[in-house]
Amino acid sequence: MKRLLSLQSSLFGAEGASGKLSEGFIARLQKNHPGLKITHRDLNQDPVPHLNAETFSGFSLDANERNASQQQAAQLSDQLIEELKDSDTIVLGLPMYNFGIPSTLKAWMDHIARAGVTFRYGENGPEGLLTGKKLYVIATRGGQYAGTPADTQTEFVRNLFSFVGIRDIEFIYAEGLAMSDIREQSLSQAETLLNKKAAA
Repeated sequence: MKRLLSLQSSLFGAEGASGKLSEGFIARLQKNHPGLKITHRDLNQDPVPHLNAETFSGFSLDANERNASQQQAAQLSDQLIEELKDSDTIVLGLPMYNFGIPSTLKAWMDHIARAGVTFRYGENGPEGLLTGKKLYVIATRGGQYAGTPADTQTEFVRNLFSFVGIRDIEFIYAEGLAMSDIREQSLSQAETLLNKKAAA
């Protein structure tokens, strides 16, 4: 482990449950891996614009064919992709909002999933180009949804990252955080599991 991308998507940033668990996990990884270089990307503090028709069409143009708005969008997309390419480990703090992922995370995903850059179509179908990476997803929810039809996050996140080549994915859940009787136990269990993974 040499380079890590910390990707946070909570509305509450580092003060949210996913942010606190993620930052604690990263601190332990950093302690166990001296010299670990960390890139922080907080999608609450620095949100990525949602795609529109102009942005999307500009991605497929040569640089000299893009207008100013398309150039700016492509440069941001290139930067986000480079952050991902440069990292061998990704830690994603993932709260659940209204049964889905945060819209800021979806916007980030739309900027890093680019044909010919992070995936390509070959004779056998799509091929992800961002291989050899490890993704930890720290998923925090107010209710208890893992393993039920209401968990719309897990397969979506797994499919998107697998599509661009990141297939070594682990989910760590902290659920029932809106339930006072199990909140602290759930957070403690997640933190214990993260401690074990950081020490491995």
